[in-house]
Amino acid sequence: MGEYFQTGPPPFSPLALPAWQVYPARVNQKQETGTAREILVIGYGNELRGDDGVGPKVVAAVEALQLAGVRTLISQQLSPEHAEPVSQARLVVFVDAAVDAPREVQFRKLEPAGSSQLMAHAADPRTMLALARDVFGHAPEAWWLTIPAEDTGFSEELSPPVRRHLILAVEKIRALAVK
Repeated sequence: MGEYFQTGPPPFSPLALPAWQVYPARVNQKQETGTAREILVIGYGNELRGDDGVGPKVVAAVEALQLAGVRTLISQQLSPEHAEPVSQARLVVFVDAAVDAPREVQFRKLEPAGSSQLMAHAADPRTMLALARDVFGHAPEAWWLTIPAEDTGFSEELSPPVRRHLILAVEKIRALAVK
């Protein structure tokens, strides 16, 4: 699995630092990057909040499959530094938990937002695509895979329904990668 990268001394409390410093992105750097046929799969969410961590867990499972031409990135949230790897991909799949969505896995095509301006602490996938387009000149084909969250309490475990959805989500990504 990818590695965590943290600079500077350890914080006194994780709450004293911005999330990107406490839980920076993990990137699978073993896979070939920069190829025109590359698929980037980004899983984001808080792995300490139960089902909210399903995005990173899906991506870890995809990484374990070692699919040719698939690069993975795991992060607690989307942030501006993700725009560069997004811009380098032919296709990107964003994987996240959804607390206010229907009770099934959803796989929706995305278009870039009209503006790349960030209005909040974290970006959503459409803003990330707009930022990739505006700063790096390319917004790839993109999909948003959302998995309904049942329990976002403090836990590193997924609820049984979300564990079943994880298997379906991994299969959707695998099918996309072998097309």
